[in-house]
Amino acid sequence: MNDLLRRYGVALTVIFAAVTAFWLLALVILPDLYLFENSFRPYLPMADMGGPKDVYSLNNYLTFFRSPIHIQVFIWTIVYSSVVTFLCFVLAYPLAYYLAKVARGNILPTLFLLLLIPLWVSEVLRSFAWFIILALKGPLNFALTGLGIIDQPIRWMTGFRSVIIGLVYTYVLFMLFPIYNAIQSLDTNQIEAAEDLGSPWWRTHWRVILPHAKPGIASGAVMVFMLSAGSILVPTLLASTNSRWFTEIIQQWMFESQDWNTGSAYAFLLLLLCTVFVSLVMRLFRVKLSDIAK
Repeated sequence: MNDLLRRYGVALTVIFAAVTAFWLLALVILPDLYLFENSFRPYLPMADMGGPKDVYSLNNYLTFFRSPIHIQVFIWTIVYSSVVTFLCFVLAYPLAYYLAKVARGNILPTLFLLLLIPLWVSEVLRSFAWFIILALKGPLNFALTGLGIIDQPIRWMTGFRSVIIGLVYTYVLFMLFPIYNAIQSLDTNQIEAAEDLGSPWWRTHWRVILPHAKPGIASGAVMVFMLSAGSILVPTLLASTNSRWFTEIIQQWMFESQDWNTGSAYAFLLLLLCTVFVSLVMRLFRVKLSDIAK
């Protein structure tokens, strides 16, 4: 706050603080509190609201645990969100290392521009593009068949394959940039010292680069996992009949059934259970919140 006062003066600092407080309060805190309060109330006709039947209970939350199908969908959402997170790391780590330690400075702006161009297009259009690409008679199958790699078209839109592809494409940059920032801060002399001492490339990465990049990896993994588990556009457009995502169930409760109370309970269960899962994984891999906050 003192830095803001010295840099911008009292008037601009007050404006910045007021706008930030308004954004947090009006667009984040109050809507979440309203949904949280509604998640404990029953779904009733307008005439019964505020009456003797309108009491607080855990029935909306218990609805989830009474539905084996919804529990199964949630488990698959967690599993495949973890798969998406791992694939994003596999794709992002080599590219982040190349950008941070190998690529020359004069081509870095061009490479970053090529990476950021897809973000200029809305997520809806990108998902529709993948829907066309992965179609049975789409460009991907046409190219693979024409090159002789496959004999007959592959049904990419079956199961969770198309959802995984769409989510990886959508969120891989959220893994790339934190890892890039972490690797860029590593002194190149440490890498050269390991190589001079006879360390093979894989041991240099395992013992020198990966431990230093752990805060970036943890930050990227948490962002990609939570964004994937909470995604609604990509699963809606790319999922098949046997690959439902948990957010689709929340959407059905709220917009198809018009039961915002149960939908709110499901939304907070998703947030709570995902937070517990991330905390357990962080504990398993010995990652602290301070590492993510770096």
